[in-house]
Formats: sequence, structure tokens, C-alpha cells
Amino acid sequence: MGRPARLRVAAPALGLALLGAACGAGAHAADDPGKLNVVTTVSPLTSIVSAVAGDAAEVRGLVPEGANSHTFEPPPSAARTLARADIVFVNGLKLEDPTRDLADANRKAGAEVVALGDQTITPDQYVYDFSFPKSQGKPNPHLWTNPPYAEAYARIARDTLARRDPAHAGAYNANFDAFAARADALDLAMKTATATVPKPELLTYHDAYAYFAQHYGWTVIGAVQVSDFEEPTPKEVAALIQQIKREGVPAIFGSEVFPSPVLAQIGNEAGVRYVDTLRDDDLPGRPGDPDHSWLGLMKFDFVTMVESLGGDASALKAVSTAGPPDRAVYPQ
Repeated sequence: MGRPARLRVAAPALGLALLGAACGAGAHAADDPGKLNVVTTVSPLTSIVSAVAGDAAEVRGLVPEGANSHTFEPPPSAARTLARADIVFVNGLKLEDPTRDLADANRKAGAEVVALGDQTITPDQYVYDFSFPKSQGKPNPHLWTNPPYAEAYARIARDTLARRDPAHAGAYNANFDAFAARADALDLAMKTATATVPKPELLTYHDAYAYFAQHYGWTVIGAVQVSDFEEPTPKEVAALIQQIKREGVPAIFGSEVFPSPVLAQIGNEAGVRYVDTLRDDDLPGRPGDPDHSWLGLMKFDFVTMVESLGGDASALKAVSTAGPPDRAVYPQ
């Protein structure tokens, strides 16, 4: 089955859409006219931007947690949300093109779309791999699994918010400094933990750790979810089983959000442990919980990977996820 057509709401139709904004699906409380209205896409980005914005701006995510961000098509209600936005932060690197197209088609005068990934690395730094072959022209977009890149996202958000809202520049700077300190602590802890992992090699369901692996010196030996985001062929499965046996890795990793019977089969036939609890883009806990954040997500996944591969995760466990309350609105 092909992907549904991309939704574009042209300017003449927008007025009708806005008339229905007060009722029905997708409605939300009126915006605070004294605050910037900020829209984001996937939940890790929403968390990062919200940490910088604090209570000085309103932040709303568009992509529900647990959704496949690569195939997500924005619903009609997204046009109304995007039309209100002063700033739309997207990841870029072709992750959420339908949402970016919709934002461009519906943004109000003076609004801007900011692609965080595109401003963080240059094309010569793009990673193309198992699920993101260069022949298809889409690089691996998961920069936020590398803490220094996540910190770069936060810095871009700070600069953008301060430029648009100079009255709150001091708050945005202070919030960024607090976020950067926590990201730096996680980064240092992960470097410490990596040194204890006998064989830091990853086979995952979803190919989300390319930039993480590049930064920490890990090796990504494969991803089960191939470039069309379908299950692999029997030939590809057989090749992965042989590779796991050759490499001698003790565990392979699935997703809590996207269970993979194929990956479980690979683990069973290769004789290695199958760990199916990595959270991908799904933040731990519920909105308002301390762990429901980019930091909580990365800490959970890093601890899971380190311990499953025989390493010592005590330095990671000591990293605190406590911080100011996350005021972003996350879609259900």
C-alpha cells in the first residue's frame, strides 16, 4: 500500500479551517498573545525546545509519541496549529517533509521554519547507512541521540527564541545553560560507561544510533528495519544472523514501540539475548514526570544498551533528570 497523499491546505481554505478550530478534534485553548507560539515535530525535539523556552513561550508538539516519524502524515488539525505558529522547529535532514511542506503552505506573515539538524551539521557530515542509503538521498536524521548535537539543537533554539523575543533573552540563555550542563553530564557519563563495554556493537530494530555511535566509538553492525521501513527479506535475515554469530555480540535491541517478531527470531537463531525495550522517540513516563524528557529518554536507552552488552552503567544512573517542569503540550 502506498503512502497517503500529502496534505496541503492552501491559503483560501485556511480561513474555513480556522473557523472550526474552537471545536472538534485538534482544538486547544486560546494562545497567550503575550508569548511566542512555537510548534515542534517529534517528542525529543519538543522536549529540547521546551527546556530552553521554559514558561516564556508556548511549545506544542505535532507528532504523537510512539508514531513512526518517518512515515507520519500530519492530520488536518495540524494546519490550524501550524498557522498559529510564530516559529516551527523541525529536525530537517528530510525526516518530516510532509509536516514541513504543510508549515510552509500555511505559515502566517513573519513566521519561520527552523530546521535544527540542517543548521547543526553540513552535508559532508551526513551519515548514510542500512536504513538510509545514499542512493535514496535521505541521510540518517537522528542527530539527537548524540548529546553534543542535542546541545547544538538547544543552542539554535535559544538563539532563535531570543532573536524573536528579546525581552526574555535572559531566561532563554539561563534555560539553555541549565540544559547544556545536564547534556554535558550525560555525555561524560556515557564516555565513562563506554570504556566498560567489552564489545560496543549495536544491532537494532530502528537505525537511530548512527551519530551516537560515531561520537562514542561504537559500531552499528546493522538495523532490521530496512530503507522502506518494512521487515527485511529472508535473505537479509539470514545475513544478519551470520553477522551476529561472527561478531559475537551478547545482545541485540528491539523497540518498545515497534515490536519485531523478526528481530526476536534473529536473536533466537543467533543464540543472543533480545532486548526489546529501547524507546526510540517515545519519552519515558508521562508529561510532567522528570524522566519524560530528552535527557530521560537518552539516559534510559544508554543504560539499557550498556548493561545489556556487559558494561557498567553506574555513571549513567547517577545523572539526574531533575529540572524545571516541562511545559510543552505533547499530542496523544
